[in-house]
Amino acid sequence: MSNKIAVFASGTGSNFDAIMNAVESGELDAEVCLLVSDNIKAGVIEKAQKREVDTVVYHPKSFSDKKAYESALLADCRDKGVEWIILAGYMRLIGPTLLEAYHNRIINIHPSLLPAFPGKDAIGQAVAKKVKVTGVTVHFVDDGMDTGPIIAQEAITITESDKKEEVQKKIQAVEHKLYPRVIQSLLTKEEAK
Repeated sequence: MSNKIAVFASGTGSNFDAIMNAVESGELDAEVCLLVSDNIKAGVIEKAQKREVDTVVYHPKSFSDKKAYESALLADCRDKGVEWIILAGYMRLIGPTLLEAYHNRIINIHPSLLPAFPGKDAIGQAVAKKVKVTGVTVHFVDDGMDTGPIIAQEAITITESDKKEEVQKKIQAVEHKLYPRVIQSLLTKEEAK
């Protein structure tokens, strides 16, 4: 029986596509039963609808506070039987309501070799610092910004001539292979317990 996962995303959804492709090819034994977004204009919403994945979009400011916002998300996740939350370009910090309900079952992918360049625009930060190596990190989510325990990392090299867009393409190529593989590894370990 496939594990039920929810993907939380705020942007174009390239990692959502990679996860869905891995599910469809059988590389990832999971059912993406819910897409959650905080951005009504996110490109990922259309991608989820085309794939007939149930989608909820909530504007956090329409709730009285973060707890109320996350309580609504938690209710949706529980309603769908979600076992894992996969952050894929979700641009908000996860708070105690979801962290407690999904302890060690929320993972994130970040476009740097953490702890280097946490937060927004990690690729831009790496290019600006003229580092020769950056990469991708998959980590458990805790109450900090990109501070949770690291699960996997993969490096890429940056040349002096690489522009931000070129580095982003290299990063995404790694993300789209690494993330589904790590998710599958975690689900397999969980099933073995």
